Amino acid sequence: MPTIAQSERAALADLFEALGPDAPTLCAGWTTADLAAHLVVRERRPDSLPGVRLAAFAGYTDRVRLSALRGRGFERLVRELRSGPPRLSPFGLPGVDGIANTAEMFIHHEDVRRAQDGWEPRPLDPAVQKELWGTLRAAKVLLRSAPAGVRLVSPGHGERIAKAGEPMLRVAGEPAELVLFCFGRQEHARVTIEGDEDAIARLRGSDLGV
Repeated sequence: MPTIAQSERAALADLFEALGPDAPTLCAGWTTADLAAHLVVRERRPDSLPGVRLAAFAGYTDRVRLSALRGRGFERLVRELRSGPPRLSPFGLPGVDGIANTAEMFIHHEDVRRAQDGWEPRPLDPAVQKELWGTLRAAKVLLRSAPAGVRLVSPGHGERIAKAGEPMLRVAGEPAELVLFCFGRQEHARVTIEGDEDAIARLRGSDLGV
């Protein structure tokens, strides 16, 4: 059976092919071609990885991405994404794909889906929701810049204190929606937030997940 990361990768590649290179995504300023290049470079050019998180290296990372886009073209990028990380990539080591790419592929799949008109959340298998809930062990890092305390709640899965503090906000939803929320897709995540109204407004406008 394919892993969740592999299933999301395949579904995202299918969606790229269906929409073409110029469709919008939730990644600011990026089309589907830009996002495909990012995903391929991430797995095939480890020298560009620091710029994904560190502003000092971001310019180099973007140059590598743009070079891949110009040199490979959209169709080849989608083929390489679909084939998965090469064996010599850090992401090709046994077990790494599932750890590193479950949230990555799910989120970017939704970045494309939810940027299109008329989107609705997908029905997801309970096993997928369970694994996505597990990825929220990183929530304390993802929400470290949150302007208030945050308790994540998902019926049937449990609760996590993502950030201690007052006022404490309660963010509830399916694990998939909480993952999107914590990774900065607040406007497109189907969650409910309870607590101080001013703190809720600040949380929705925060740069989470960075």
